[in-house]
Amino acid sequence: MTVDRLPLETLGRAWLARLQARADRAAWSRHAFEFLMFGLKQAWACLFGGAMLALLVGTHLLWPDRAPVARYDALVLGAVALQAAMLALRLESWEEARVIFLFHIAGTVMELFKTAHGSWIYPEASVLRIGDVPLFSGFMYAAVGSYIARVQRIFHIRVRAYPPLWTTWILAGAIYVNFFAHHWLPDVRLALFAATAALFARARFWFTADRARRSMPILLGYGLVALFIWFAENLATFARAWTYPDQAAGWEMVSLAKLGSWFLLMIVSVVLVSIVHRPQPEISPAA
Repeated sequence: MTVDRLPLETLGRAWLARLQARADRAAWSRHAFEFLMFGLKQAWACLFGGAMLALLVGTHLLWPDRAPVARYDALVLGAVALQAAMLALRLESWEEARVIFLFHIAGTVMELFKTAHGSWIYPEASVLRIGDVPLFSGFMYAAVGSYIARVQRIFHIRVRAYPPLWTTWILAGAIYVNFFAHHWLPDVRLALFAATAALFARARFWFTADRARRSMPILLGYGLVALFIWFAENLATFARAWTYPDQAAGWEMVSLAKLGSWFLLMIVSVVLVSIVHRPQPEISPAA
């Protein structure tokens, strides 16, 4: 499903065409422009997540101690306003919003369980919460879903050698269950990493940053996204959106071990998005 083009987007495309014509004057400028477009499109795909991160850091630095509304509650209201604005401005389709709602549900369930077991805490008081979990936390998972849904559309992503969907559903289910079960049963994440590698070893995705089609191994793409989520998590914990036990005495960088968790969560996220955006095959020019 496409999002209707706005007048601002029409002007942007005309401006882009002029820049492309200038970049084509030399090979180095053409490649530099393509790299620039890759970064700009990634930033555009991260629009919701970037705005949420800005809210987290901004309120941490500027929110008054005696404000009539708790900071966490303000974050809930800000997140709802952001989501409404993205739909109103047609930056997100209703289909994408529906799958993002699934992230809210899956994320909130995990948050309730993990906070009850002391994996992390939300140190500030608030009204808009379920148990120990403020409602803005679901929007952090939604930010991941928003990115995955938007990046597929913005980069025109297509795939080759993608595993059968039913196998990815089983894998994602096993990963999600292990996030809970490892508190009582042996942690099988090494087996899940191996299963992920086996399923996606041959898979590649094709994308367009500027005009040329490029490709990348899917596993590498998932790993890079997990790395950037880890960077964002460091900023979020610095802003005391939540804290891990080893950050109780003061902020310190999130353990690199969390990269593995984010990588596995990426698999769950991609599978959830595939409910709405089924992976589309890349067609070779000769086909």
